[in-house]
Amino acid sequence: MRSLILSAVAAVTFAFVGSAAQAERLTEKPLVDANWVADNLDNPSMVVVDIRSLTKDGNPYEAGHIPGAVFAPYGKFGWRAKVNDVVGMLPPVDVISKRIGALGIDNDKQVVVVPAGQNSSDFGSATRVYWTFKVLGHDAVTILDGGQRAWLAAGKDVSTDPVTPEVVAFNANFRPELVASADDVAKARAEGVALVDARPVSQFKGEAKSGVVARPGAIPGAKNIPQSEFYSDQDGAFVAADVIENLAANVGVSKDAKEITYCNTGHWASVAWFGLSEVMGNKNTAMYDGSLTEWAADPNREMVIPE
Repeated sequence: MRSLILSAVAAVTFAFVGSAAQAERLTEKPLVDANWVADNLDNPSMVVVDIRSLTKDGNPYEAGHIPGAVFAPYGKFGWRAKVNDVVGMLPPVDVISKRIGALGIDNDKQVVVVPAGQNSSDFGSATRVYWTFKVLGHDAVTILDGGQRAWLAAGKDVSTDPVTPEVVAFNANFRPELVASADDVAKARAEGVALVDARPVSQFKGEAKSGVVARPGAIPGAKNIPQSEFYSDQDGAFVAADVIENLAANVGVSKDAKEITYCNTGHWASVAWFGLSEVMGNKNTAMYDGSLTEWAADPNREMVIPE
């Protein structure tokens, strides 16, 4: 599926991308544990990216991080941008590519994304960054399951030494099939493609609404699988593939048919996308980047209050 929002930047991107070489992946798994990360810390082809956000207590990276990790906080680094008056979008491809290169990540690097891991919404920062790498054609990416929380629980060492990466070139190979636009969603509705709403039940039913969404309700025909169902806050770990299969089956979503996930801004939707596409294995899954912030802003796009 081609996103109209990204079509202009895609054209620019293809001009300088060429046939970017891909890294020899250190793992094919979308999730790795603390022991795996520790065993590979000395591998020069691996870059650990700490994306924990700043808190009222200060900078978590400065307080202690995985040794050698670079810092790119989710809310400040520029992983998302305002595009065509829609917040939280994928930045122009050339822009995000330069930012990734500034982290010392080229096309030969294995990336490990590390969130705080405290809850499902926080883990969504990792799934969103992971999705970004996939959209840019970089398959050598994985997430530390449970994030920094799991690293500390495993008794691993931390460092307070900052890492200043060497700037390198990261060449994107944009994958439009992973990004859905509003037009793609409208077409999907007409064709019977499953729409998966990853918001809480109260928002799906129109009982509550995000402040950035113009109208309450849901896209007609959407099925609700709240993002909180994909991650165990108690255990600090993503749920297993069979659990996700049951979640999909319970709302009548096929485990291998085309589907599009959405939420309010494309954050929670990335949790559902990651679960359905990467953990369960349905590679026919795309994510609606603009989500309801874009959809509901146009009064001509239908919204319903599900029964």
